[in-house]
Amino acid sequence: MNTDSANSAPLRDQRLGDIARTLAGATAVLRRYRLDFCCGGDVTLRDAALRRDIDVDAVEAELGALDPGAPPALPAAAGDLVAHIVTRFHDVHRAELPELITLAAKVERVHREHPAAPLGLADALQRMRDELLQHMQKEEQILFPMMAANPGARLDPPIQRMRDEHDEHGEALSGLFALTDELALPDDACNTWRALYLGLRKFTDDLTEHIHTENNILFPRFESGAAR
Repeated sequence: MNTDSANSAPLRDQRLGDIARTLAGATAVLRRYRLDFCCGGDVTLRDAALRRDIDVDAVEAELGALDPGAPPALPAAAGDLVAHIVTRFHDVHRAELPELITLAAKVERVHREHPAAPLGLADALQRMRDELLQHMQKEEQILFPMMAANPGARLDPPIQRMRDEHDEHGEALSGLFALTDELALPDDACNTWRALYLGLRKFTDDLTEHIHTENNILFPRFESGAAR
């Protein structure tokens, strides 16, 4: 079993953000167990599992069975990394959320009387889209250009504001899971309902990876105490 993703400490004693950042394939395992490695990345695996009443031995075993090779390479230069974030995450959210909102509204309208209908989901997704659009615009117009222009800058105040908004996005994700019963489809779900939850699964995975990439990889480069 591999117990050395970020340092020599057992995986259960390492922070979720460090595990996600340094152990290839770890993010898929952590997502499956709904362990928050983006906004909750400072919590150890042991504590996170305890909070969710999950068997830490089982999670550690799955993580330890992963190939400990380097995680997928991200661009090294700050300008290239922020460009990757915009293309891989910002643009994708902008493209996909309108269709998810449309699908959610249809499912709510057609299946309003179904006991598993995700009532309120379309409005929740609309609020999330509005908040994400504002957040991403601030990053693209203010924070990211500062990072690209001065890779040695210390940008603690604007980064903290973005971290706070990431926490709010994380709370919104929890709300989506609550509305959809953890994206559990009823046996008689129609194709639209199935397409909606498939798209939501991708969106929630993407947003989790998006926040992780910023919180645990990009932002620390520009915060006080980071190695120059």
